Amino acid sequence: MAPPLLRLDDIRLTFGGTPLLDGAALSASVGDKIALVGRNGSGKSTLLKIAAGLAEPQDGEVFRQPSATVRYLPQAPDMDDFATVRAYVEAGLGPADDPHRVTYLLDHLGLSGDERPDDLSGGEARRAALAKVMAPEPDILLLDEPTNHLDLQVIEWLEEELIRSSSALIVISHDRRFLERVSRATVWLDRGQTRRLDKGFGHFEEWRDILLEEEEREQHKLGRQIVREEHWLRYGVTARRKRNMRRLGELQAMRQRFRSHRGAEGLANMVASEAAESGKLVIEAKGISKSFGDLVVVRDFSTRIQRGDRVGLVGPNGAGKTTLLKMLTGALASDTGTVRLGTNLEIATLDQKREAVDPEETLAHYLTDGRGETVVVNGEERHVVSWMKDFLFKPEQARTPVRELSGGERARLILARVLARPANLLVLDEPTNDLDMETLELLQELVAGYPGTVILVSHDRDFLDRTVTSTIAPDGAGRWIEYAGGYSDMLAQRGGTRLDDRKAARAKNGAAGSGSAAKEAPEAPKGPAKKLSYKQKFALETLPKKMEEAAAVVARLEEKLADPVLFSRDQATFNKTVAALDKERASLAAMEEEWLELEMLREEIEGA
Repeated sequence: MAPPLLRLDDIRLTFGGTPLLDGAALSASVGDKIALVGRNGSGKSTLLKIAAGLAEPQDGEVFRQPSATVRYLPQAPDMDDFATVRAYVEAGLGPADDPHRVTYLLDHLGLSGDERPDDLSGGEARRAALAKVMAPEPDILLLDEPTNHLDLQVIEWLEEELIRSSSALIVISHDRRFLERVSRATVWLDRGQTRRLDKGFGHFEEWRDILLEEEEREQHKLGRQIVREEHWLRYGVTARRKRNMRRLGELQAMRQRFRSHRGAEGLANMVASEAAESGKLVIEAKGISKSFGDLVVVRDFSTRIQRGDRVGLVGPNGAGKTTLLKMLTGALASDTGTVRLGTNLEIATLDQKREAVDPEETLAHYLTDGRGETVVVNGEERHVVSWMKDFLFKPEQARTPVRELSGGERARLILARVLARPANLLVLDEPTNDLDMETLELLQELVAGYPGTVILVSHDRDFLDRTVTSTIAPDGAGRWIEYAGGYSDMLAQRGGTRLDDRKAARAKNGAAGSGSAAKEAPEAPKGPAKKLSYKQKFALETLPKKMEEAAAVVARLEEKLADPVLFSRDQATFNKTVAALDKERASLAAMEEEWLELEMLREEIEGA
């Protein structure tokens, strides 16, 4: 096993009463790709800062191989004192590093390098910071929420870049799909301590649940053992005094261990306040378009959204997702076409601009709109502190100003206010930002099971796959297409091609100030070939008869197995028949799948 480039042992750090880090450990060797996961506020960012040498523990050992280069991506990069983005990124290079890599990274991240740091959006600043830490190709790369504010195209490019990278990687992220693709090991920081799974994040949740169940059983066993020892001390046969004193000491130690046990943190209890049922038709848009000057954001888009639909909007930053969302809900008028809203609509909206919350307002005042101490949820009046507890806030935080909340706490607070309002149409713009995985899972369950209608904008592919019934995506030049299913279904229907970031052509042409809309280059032909091959045609013609014959064989075998005395009369024949049936079913399923793919291919060719 290769020696570690980085090793943290028995790291301890306490702010106030409860330890934040209580014996945490972390190590990375050449080629490691580690996901560092845990609840919001569990100390992940602090542990990563200690690994980067930007914070000091109160106790424990920190080792970094002296020759190893380390680069750390903070959640909020400091770009002061730099005139341009290129200057900021080049400041991360060492004397022996290749300066051409700066140009490569900026280009792939959609930046020219000439931008002024003060003019950057949150997503652009995040991309510049990524370029800075990745440019020197360090031995150890520490990334804290690298996908925040990034659109899907950049996230997918970043995944591929990190997978190919030779750097040892430790990454914090709430993006499940990103962690599943990038990581090969998972470190779970929970209640100040770390546990390591030498598998990628895709195996984490099942492993975590098993560990928590085992811990609960052990704690229960300890409680029962304490009861038995107490009974023995009170009523047991008197033994030697020395033995009694030893068992009394052991009992005291068990009691201390039982009392000091920090149970797993609770989960939020998300319930949406429901309004009366809306009409069957929720939104009907016909031929709507929207332009800003020469920039066409939406061109001739039509859709029908019905009660119970859950619609996802995806696309690059700046593609017009929020604009389309506002047009569909009537908050923004279209230039052409019509939008008809259904009857009896009650809309609750989660805006992505969460900074609009007054930072000086207290949590209780924000949740109640300053109207006393109660909120009404599903017709039931509840004290605001009780509603706060459902979203993991402590009672003493009721008078806390919003400015003292973390990003994750602020996200939960806004959700608590939105979900308290009676609604039958939820409009969620980037609802997953800053939520920890446990809260994200609950929001996912709420959206998937919501009896009303949901329209959401998100860059979280896993969240989209688990919640939405259709996905609306851009197709260039202001065109938008609606696909059945989630994000993965959308990709499959596009022939496996990811969303085209047509990025920069429009952005750079606009920046050049040509005075007229730049014409897009014609798209390369995509999809299937112009005609079916002879082999494909032959299969399409002959498969139906083969499937019919296979289905008949399956029916005969099933009829044979239906004989109730076959197993007891002739076990060998029974087993042979079961094996034949399994084989025939698999063959039939394969033929059906092949025929369906060929039929879809034929339809696409004829449609083209």
